Amino acid sequence: MIFGRKPLFPRIHKEIPLSTPIDEIRFTVFDTETTGFQVATVDRLIEIAAVQVDGLKVCEEVQFHTYVNPNRQISQEIIELTGITDDKVENAPTAIEGITNLFKFIIEQNSNCLIGHCVLFDIVTLKSELKREKYSLQRVPAIDTLDLIGFISPSYDMRDLHRYAQNFGTRIYERHTATGDALTTAYLFVELLQHFKDRGMRTWGDLLQATENQNRIL
Repeated sequence: MIFGRKPLFPRIHKEIPLSTPIDEIRFTVFDTETTGFQVATVDRLIEIAAVQVDGLKVCEEVQFHTYVNPNRQISQEIIELTGITDDKVENAPTAIEGITNLFKFIIEQNSNCLIGHCVLFDIVTLKSELKREKYSLQRVPAIDTLDLIGFISPSYDMRDLHRYAQNFGTRIYERHTATGDALTTAYLFVELLQHFKDRGMRTWGDLLQATENQNRIL
């Protein structure tokens, strides 16, 4: 599932045995903010953040953050929602530079998998920015916390990250900021993994099977 012409990185994911315990997997939880929801067409990336999860522990000290210059004006609605103004992104890196730095962080952390809440939106955002510059990426597993919630508690039908965090009793950080949402997602993800393990699911293969969704492979 590769698009574009030039690989941004030749290899960013190392295959690991399906029998590997979940506790030994290194995850990067990430989030994006954009100028709107039409990221495949008119809207652009304005912020990326990520935090590392290792050994079922959120490593708050291991974070990545960057604003991104969208080369367009940010609407008042988005400014009020995210707190990101034109001034904050004026001298920020381009989308390609921001995404490149994100994946340098992922490679440095030896991550095996990306995690997000409604991660398909974040994946489409990254893919759209890369496609505009005719870049591509190798396949990287990406797991959506919604899929994991659906496996653990199929009765849940809401999508709001912070309501999920409240219901599962996990930490909640500032809303609609990439760093805040990444941290909230990370703590929710770790709690979900504990529930997953309590059900006897303990391996990388178990996790991939339970959250299988081919649309969420970057």
